[in-house]
Amino acid sequence: MTQTDLAIRVRGLVKRYPGKVAVAGVDLDIHRGEVFALLGPNGAGKTTTTEVLEGYRRADEGEVRVLGADPARGDRLWRSRIGIVLQSSRDEAESTVAELVSHYAGYYPNPRDPDEVIAAVGLTDKRKARPRKLSGGQRRRLDVALGVVGNPELLFLDEPTTGFDPEARRQFWTLIEGLRTDGTTILLTTHYLDEAEQLADRVGVIADGRMIEVGTPETLGGRGARTARVTWTDADGPQELRTDRPAAEVAALLARFGGEVPELEVRRPSLEDIYLELISSAGATAVAGAAADLAAADAIEAGAGAL
Repeated sequence: MTQTDLAIRVRGLVKRYPGKVAVAGVDLDIHRGEVFALLGPNGAGKTTTTEVLEGYRRADEGEVRVLGADPARGDRLWRSRIGIVLQSSRDEAESTVAELVSHYAGYYPNPRDPDEVIAAVGLTDKRKARPRKLSGGQRRRLDVALGVVGNPELLFLDEPTTGFDPEARRQFWTLIEGLRTDGTTILLTTHYLDEAEQLADRVGVIADGRMIEVGTPETLGGRGARTARVTWTDADGPQELRTDRPAAEVAALLARFGGEVPELEVRRPSLEDIYLELISSAGATAVAGAAADLAAADAIEAGAGAL
């Protein structure tokens, strides 16, 4: 794969704040046209990494290329090629939905048709409504409309469905899937693992400022090869079997029961299971590293005291 196939290329990204290293050598490739979900606990470095990619912060070390340019030096033309949907936004309450989308379209050299964008996000019936009159889900749809009306090649979505009810989340997922079909590259940060599994082509897990692992939702952390759990119920009650050959075990159960197996379920570790395992492992490594650093400092201090 060439660099022209990448919407984002990061090598050795480091960002420091006073008394803290927020990002400690992150490498990341995001392909054009894919949805990439960046996962991690609060304080892991997700927001800082994303802000560097958006051009809001400068990297202290490393190479960062977004749509072929250093985002810290991105000009107006470069900015017209990206869209950003923040976790929170202003109401801009005196403008209607149609007025806002049309106004934002005027900032870009090659915008989408505002009416088509409003229809695409499901707000046609709210064209004349002001943002303060919209529900939370409708307001979020307006945020997305403002983020995509410029026809961006790359869209940043920060926790897009926080506070949504289940129906609104599903509707929003359909919208994002439509954007991907149109060829938009999307970087998504989310705490919802089912959302990442539904939307993302690939996911990256970041913890303690380091990228722990990148893979598809199906293969992250060796998920596809993990031992499966087969459960069913018989005359003795609930039963469970762990196996690397679930298809063979299910076939044996079907033969044993002569057909349908009561409450049969085959389950491999979920993306959430794998995510929590990776985060836990990263935390243990970080603690071990800190202990080693402390031990080394104590040894140096002891040696200095002996002189």
